Amino acid sequence: MPIELFIALRYLKARRKGVFTLLTTVIAVGGTTLGVAALVITLAVMSGFHRDIKEKILGIQPHLIILKEASSPFAEHSKVRETVSAEKQVRASSPFVYGQAVLRNNRLTSGVVLKGVDPAGENEVVGLNSRIIDGKKQGPADKEILLGNELAANLGAITGSEIIVMAPGPSAAVPRMEKLTVSGIFRSGMYEYDANLAYVNLSSGRKIFSLGEAVTGIGVSLKDFNDASEIEKKLQERLMFPYYVRSWQRMNRSLFAALKLEKIMMFIILALIIIVAAFNIISNLILLTIEKTRDIGILSAMGFAKAKIARVFLFEGLIIGLSGIFSGLFLGLGLSLALKKYQFIHLPADVYYIDTLPVRIIPADIAMVAGAALIITVVSAVYPAYQVTKLDPLEAIRYG
Repeated sequence: MPIELFIALRYLKARRKGVFTLLTTVIAVGGTTLGVAALVITLAVMSGFHRDIKEKILGIQPHLIILKEASSPFAEHSKVRETVSAEKQVRASSPFVYGQAVLRNNRLTSGVVLKGVDPAGENEVVGLNSRIIDGKKQGPADKEILLGNELAANLGAITGSEIIVMAPGPSAAVPRMEKLTVSGIFRSGMYEYDANLAYVNLSSGRKIFSLGEAVTGIGVSLKDFNDASEIEKKLQERLMFPYYVRSWQRMNRSLFAALKLEKIMMFIILALIIIVAAFNIISNLILLTIEKTRDIGILSAMGFAKAKIARVFLFEGLIIGLSGIFSGLFLGLGLSLALKKYQFIHLPADVYYIDTLPVRIIPADIAMVAGAALIITVVSAVYPAYQVTKLDPLEAIRYG
């Protein structure tokens, strides 16, 4: 063990006899602990939000969608799908139609986005069947409709209810109306989708929106959703104008950019807690230098280099800081794991998109927190250690 570390440990143990010096040490360690724990928990929750929202979006949205200019319908969708399927990273594709409509159940009405899909194809692209919580698990057949759980609650509809669908017809004054039976209810976990989205069969969707054999777009599923941006560029080069390809990252860019910025800002704000704790470390070490002035003079007179004496106080600060860092990591990880397992915090789904507080522990985030806290601790110990080197040995012994 280096002699500097040995002396630092002796000083730390000896100071426990003084109530005031013990209190300042506890405050310094406690402040660092709370700061590190708060950062770990916050980053775990923010990462959980990011992942959970991504999973829920990809449970409803395809990895890529292909539309025509101005979202106009197109009948040559089979040819487009052949071009798409030639890409090795494409797993599945399925045509769809969509538009705005009004649903009515007795006296209750609600405006929705109505999407007409091929049930088998949509299940391959987004796994629609796994989202159905009541009713048939095969998706809507002809003359049937699949409702989000929040939408069903707003309409007072259950499986088997008859819903009237009203959509713009050939004449603006006369809407097209269809009576459909609720085949099931799905739940994506995102309030916006569950309250505003309904599925019908592709043939029903074409009939409601008067599209004939045309479709509005094609949904594409990839083997790896992280490659969506790269595949988007490749398919865009192949299809060219008037078609355009949009990845799930592009369609949700604003949301994920906001989440990333929020995570960075939370890190900066909560790091201030550690910085406040660093001032406690500085004051703690300054008190130690005052208490040990005579000892410093004696060590200098014995031939201890000033650099070695400075390292004694540097080690003292590191011991206090590392105690707080490890305690904070233990506390933060423990609370994060408990929150992840028991989910005892619930959120209003219409505000936060999701109804429970998600947690995701990323090793890189933990390392970043520990590294930032360590840098702050080292910087806080440098000034008191430097001040020690300016003491005159004779004056220290005489007045210490």
